Amino acid sequence: MDLKLPNPVRPAFVKTEHDDAVIVNIGPSHPATHGTVQIIAALDGEKVLRADVHCGYLHRGFEKECEDHTWHNLIPYVDRLNYCSALINDFAYCDAVEQLMGVAITPRARYLRTLLAEYSRLADHLTCVAATLMELGAMTAFLYLVMIRDYIYEHIADLTGARVTYSYGRIGGLARDLPAGWTARLVAILDQYEDFIGRVHGLVDRNRIFIDRMRNVGVITTEDAINWGYTGPILRSTGAPRDLRKDTPYLAYAELDFEVPVGIKGDNYDRYYVRMREMDESVHMIRQLVDMLPAGPINVDDPRCVLPEKSLVYGEIESLITHFKLIMDGPRVPAGEIYVAHEGANGELGFYLVSDGSGTPYKVHVRAPSFVHMGGAHRMLEGYQLADVVPTFGSINMIGGECDR
Repeated sequence: MDLKLPNPVRPAFVKTEHDDAVIVNIGPSHPATHGTVQIIAALDGEKVLRADVHCGYLHRGFEKECEDHTWHNLIPYVDRLNYCSALINDFAYCDAVEQLMGVAITPRARYLRTLLAEYSRLADHLTCVAATLMELGAMTAFLYLVMIRDYIYEHIADLTGARVTYSYGRIGGLARDLPAGWTARLVAILDQYEDFIGRVHGLVDRNRIFIDRMRNVGVITTEDAINWGYTGPILRSTGAPRDLRKDTPYLAYAELDFEVPVGIKGDNYDRYYVRMREMDESVHMIRQLVDMLPAGPINVDDPRCVLPEKSLVYGEIESLITHFKLIMDGPRVPAGEIYVAHEGANGELGFYLVSDGSGTPYKVHVRAPSFVHMGGAHRMLEGYQLADVVPTFGSINMIGGECDR
């Protein structure tokens, strides 16, 4: 009996219906793929007939590795998911653990986390837009954006002691408070950002070459975006105003005045536009938070999860024992499971945690935006030119650390 399977899956290397089609590999070590990603493309001349996107080239085993470390020691690991906005990773993970433990952070920590999350979003979007513009040849605009991003990196390094992977979040609060003069420097950087971003708008928004390369290229519909699980700027570029900061407010977002920018067509230009507008909204929120920032402690007074002051550790046995137990055994997180999602720079960043009541997680799973976006990336590449692959992929803003499985 001849059985025919419906809609069989066609492997990448099967001969296509076009006799003259050529199959080429882009990546996994091509500099324009923004990470270790391989795109197997079937080409008819310069047109991409079919694209298979493979992102399985990072083998850190992040989620499994988490099961062998204490809840505190996972913070440097989550830093390395989206390393362009690591603070958002820190705060989402700490929020999930805190909810499992029933810990409510202090008002100052809540506002500071919100401010720093938006500051990280600003740096992430600057990196994405700058890279996309550079790949289109807009070097002047690239230098403006990267200069501001570098000021932000140096400024965050003054606070955290690190340039990219900060390990600044803590279960129950933050590693340290703001140094003297930090907010004054913040305001100065935001002022310079507004000057430079205006120059970038003038250079590219109505530039004929930029519009021809970006408009009606890499289009994805709202229906397709939702079907593939897309969130963040890619989904919003299609016209869907989905944003966790508005829809399910957390930290201090419910107290802030801000808008959710959306696009029209879901093309490369709309993804550029949405990120540019989101940067303006982040700056607006940061300015509000600077004025709203209260005084007070940055960590809760809870010995279950917060390390005692060093001066006390060196001077009294109770603090020394608490410090030792938290470092060696980890915080005892009550048995249970939870899923907590924050609005990352690329979309919904969710942590699903399972605790068995010990000092190490039983299970950690990350709903990483970039990993989800790679599943439907071919929809934005097929049918367009080979030269469109690079700016389209740049507008997706895939971060390799999130694709580690």
